[in-house]
Amino acid sequence: MRLVANLSLLFTEVPLLERFQAAADAGFKTVEIQFPYDEKVADLVAAKQQAGVNVCLINVPADDLMTGGEGLACVTGKEAQFEQALKQACIYAKALDVKMVNVLPGRCLDEARYAQYMETLKRNLTKAATVMQKHNILVTFEAVNTKDMPGFIIHHTQQMLDIMSQLNHPNLKMQYDIYHMQIMDGNVDETLRHHANMIGHIQFADVPGRGEPLSGNLNFKTIFEDIKNSHYHGYVSAEYRPSEGDTQASLSWLSQFDLEWLNHDHGTQISPY
Repeated sequence: MRLVANLSLLFTEVPLLERFQAAADAGFKTVEIQFPYDEKVADLVAAKQQAGVNVCLINVPADDLMTGGEGLACVTGKEAQFEQALKQACIYAKALDVKMVNVLPGRCLDEARYAQYMETLKRNLTKAATVMQKHNILVTFEAVNTKDMPGFIIHHTQQMLDIMSQLNHPNLKMQYDIYHMQIMDGNVDETLRHHANMIGHIQFADVPGRGEPLSGNLNFKTIFEDIKNSHYHGYVSAEYRPSEGDTQASLSWLSQFDLEWLNHDHGTQISPY
């Protein structure tokens, strides 16, 4: 099944290790985790196996990004730390049989260093893509809106497309987050129709509020149809915050859309390998 539950935002009513089973009980066969590193690898593997779910994606550690700092991947002077983060992500990804890892580019809080930070990001993305390719793990990178994360260095679809073109690495694709890109660019339908081949992973939440579909203003009927009819055959991840705080209640949107096509891979393997 290609529909994914993000365990960092969903099922937070219980501790992370219990969320695998909660997702399975709700009907999900696949999950993703933003940052699993507070848990031991063995415990995560056991929770995954007991619940009978797959893990499709994790993020590379991002240092202080989630607490307001610049993060890791774009920050000049943190290259050695990023290399260690890659090693840690690789250990977790291999143990969990994850086929994708996502790099969060980070913030540039000093505009005078923007060009330098961009070059650092490109070098680190190339390094990550090359290292992970040896393990058959795809690398994605993500644009994030600057309302939620001021100073985030990659915040438009075109920036991602430009980097993809400049680096031209066979093991690098965009992680396309519909919530973030609707805020920054709008026209998510156009991107899904015209650039699906550049996307390695899709996440979604409604706008505004980052809640479940039908909690905001986005036309998810059209969005899901665009994904279905595109050349994208990867995972589609629910990465939202339940608007009423209860994950199970928030899943009522599932019955409002025809998502049977997400049970199939159209004859194309989800993994790029």
